[in-house]
Formats: sequence, C-alpha cells, structure tokens
Amino acid sequence: MNLARTLVVASVAAQLLVPAVALAQQPSKSAPLATELARLLDDHKLDSMAAKLGDQYVGALYFPGSQLLVVKAKYSVPARMDLMLTQKAFRDAYIDLNSASDPKSKMLVSDLGVNGLRAKRETNEPFDTVDNATGSTVFDGDWSKAKLSETEYMKRYQADDDEYSQMLQALIAALKKAS
Repeated sequence: MNLARTLVVASVAAQLLVPAVALAQQPSKSAPLATELARLLDDHKLDSMAAKLGDQYVGALYFPGSQLLVVKAKYSVPARMDLMLTQKAFRDAYIDLNSASDPKSKMLVSDLGVNGLRAKRETNEPFDTVDNATGSTVFDGDWSKAKLSETEYMKRYQADDDEYSQMLQALIAALKKAS
C-alpha cells in the first residue's frame, strides 16, 4: 500500500473513532446561558418567564439554586399566548405551554442545578432530562440505559443542548428587553 492510501485509511479510521470522544469533551453551550438567565430572573425577582421564539413559544419556571424547567412548543391559540406575554403572566404562559401545547412540537428541559444541559452527571449531582416528541432522554452518562450507542447519545445531547441554548437565548433577550 502506498503512503497516500495508508494516510487516507488512517484518517477515515480516526474519524470513525473520534466523534463520541470529541463530543464528550465539548463544553455545554447552554451552561453560561442558564447561569445568565438565573441571574436575570434573580435580579428581576421573577420565578418564571416566557417569550416568543419564531412560530413557537418558550416558557421557564425557576426554582432558585436548584432547578430550571424550560418548555418550548407551538400553541394552538397564539393570540391568547401573546396576550399572556403582554400582561406578563409568565407563570400562566409556562403552565399552558407545558400542558396545552402541541405535543408534537413540545420540548421540556429539566435543568437540575441550573447549570445548563450536561451530558454526564457528576458524582452525587442530579442529572438533566429532555422530553420531546421522540421520548425522554436522561443525561446521566449511561447511554446503554437509554438503549443508545455512545455516539448516538452524544449526538442527541449535542442537538438538545443546541436547542436548549436557543430557548434560553429567547428568554434572556425578552428579559433584557423588559429592563
């Protein structure tokens, strides 16, 4: 085998082995955003927030220092949700999004620790979960329990962390705009 072919084969083999390891080492995109949202909620003395995100809505329920529940979904009566946002009825908006939204578009993130979505839980720390139309994923680092390969688990984590980051950004922008 010539040198060029050997290098190509080695490169392809490395690309097949690296994805799960590389993804596991990537920092959480949502971590600094969750911290910022918590700070803003504390500053405004709020325990909930809601905002529009494209053709969907996002709502958050905040338990200082322990939990951030964030839901995103399409809402069947957008005018009603827009009114709740205008009236700053954020808790009501969160409740409606969590219970009366389109289940096919719904995503609920349980960020335990209010530290962003984590792929693996630290020792004696709570783990995060994401519920959406495809089911529930527990991000505790045990992908075999989720019946996924490590690569599939990390890809799901990456996608959920990206989406959660967008949800948090919408909430942060709405809070900053209200200031």
